Amino acid sequence: MWSIIQAAGWPIWPLILASVVSLAIIGERFWALRSGAVAPKSLLPEVQQWLKQRGMTKETCVRLEQHSPLGEIFSSALCNTDTSREVMKEAIEETGRAVAHKLERYLTTLGTIATVSPLLGLLGTVIGMVELFGAFTSTGHDIAQFARGISVALYNTAMGIIVAVPSMIFYRHFRAKVDSLIIEMEQEAIKLVEILHGERK
Repeated sequence: MWSIIQAAGWPIWPLILASVVSLAIIGERFWALRSGAVAPKSLLPEVQQWLKQRGMTKETCVRLEQHSPLGEIFSSALCNTDTSREVMKEAIEETGRAVAHKLERYLTTLGTIATVSPLLGLLGTVIGMVELFGAFTSTGHDIAQFARGISVALYNTAMGIIVAVPSMIFYRHFRAKVDSLIIEMEQEAIKLVEILHGERK
């Protein structure tokens, strides 16, 4: 591996850094965007049970807010139980936007890496080509410099693609996952509003 890095030259280092950041984001988002952690199915029945047993308290709101992203949305609804349906829905929508922003955390960075990595690879290719043509002089050509130019060009091109493809795949996957979770939380929030206003049991 070290011999490949040496052969690729200094342009490979930004790509190595990008790959490390990309892997870190992918791992973190896989952990953070688990359905059970973001929108647990058992939360709505639990909230119904709390309401039947103890009613609405400030402690319940705080507990819900710290529970999960869906809990934050439920908390905003329960803290506005004395208001009209419209005001409650506005509070839920505001909290929902904040929750959606949290769920999309780091995805812009991952998308940027997916877009920029091929360009960094292309930069390495251009630098390699410059070295390659620099091997030709009026007195002949330097075989070692010629081979190094080819190595720099090809390794950087390949590395740019290797970093970009998985980054783009996981960026698209996480975007779809976030959209799915947002829709799921919206549906659960609507059910809670209907329960609080006596339209659902």
